[in-house]
Amino acid sequence: MHQAGLVLEGGGMKGNYTNGILDFFLDKGLEFPVCYGVSAGAISLCSFLSKQRGRALNVGIDYLDDKNYCSLYSLITTGDLFGVDMCYRKIPDELSPYDHDTYEKYQGTFYSVVTNIETGKPEYIPIKDMRKDLVAVRASASLPLVSRNVEIGGKLYLDGGISDGIPLKESMKQGNRKNVVVMTKEVGYRRKPSSMLSLIKMKYRKYPKVYELMRDRHIIYNDTLDFIQEQVKAGNTFLIQPKVKSDVGRIEKDKEKLIALYEQGYRDAENCYEELLAFLEK
Repeated sequence: MHQAGLVLEGGGMKGNYTNGILDFFLDKGLEFPVCYGVSAGAISLCSFLSKQRGRALNVGIDYLDDKNYCSLYSLITTGDLFGVDMCYRKIPDELSPYDHDTYEKYQGTFYSVVTNIETGKPEYIPIKDMRKDLVAVRASASLPLVSRNVEIGGKLYLDGGISDGIPLKESMKQGNRKNVVVMTKEVGYRRKPSSMLSLIKMKYRKYPKVYELMRDRHIIYNDTLDFIQEQVKAGNTFLIQPKVKSDVGRIEKDKEKLIALYEQGYRDAENCYEELLAFLEK
């Protein structure tokens, strides 16, 4: 197990890029003692840490036509664009069984990054038991406006990307001197101000910190991008990200596009493997 943190950005269905990278890591036997997953990144880590190669891709494409998986029907009838029962019970328990035994053998720590909507602060919840703690993965992937608030221990949470989209600083704070960061945004990307602030302010009027976070999100995110580049230049961080913008949307229904993005991630990891190995072993 290489002594480095693994930090995964979210990005909705753009996370299939990450799935390709993680499957390449599985093929090469790469393991990390500490992993941080944000939103789709947290979901990707579930199958990576149970060593179920191909599972994350298959889950992301096999149920695209099922109204209970991701649809306007689900949003209207349940309050969640991604159906909670389908995604967090039926799929892992019945349709694509999760390998809990293998996950329990993982010797490291998986942190799911969530946003406390009352304090506006990110929290990093360790996933010790995937059955009991899966709710924290759900919280991390619960996008504002199209998801219900998720309660854990009497507190309310939403998407971790609102407060800490790429938690490299947290990983370093916890003592990881080397880190591998996987982004789903392309080289040169800069986040722009949200166009949904009026809706955010109205929906979360009881939780003003959500509005404040969304208002300032582009500033915080772009500062994080600058920090990542500083750490890459310093030799402390290895960054993998798409070289060009993908035409895959955050909510994408085109299976061929999703497969192509997965394959791109796999190729990108393969192409930088020797460089990555040298970084990890130095």
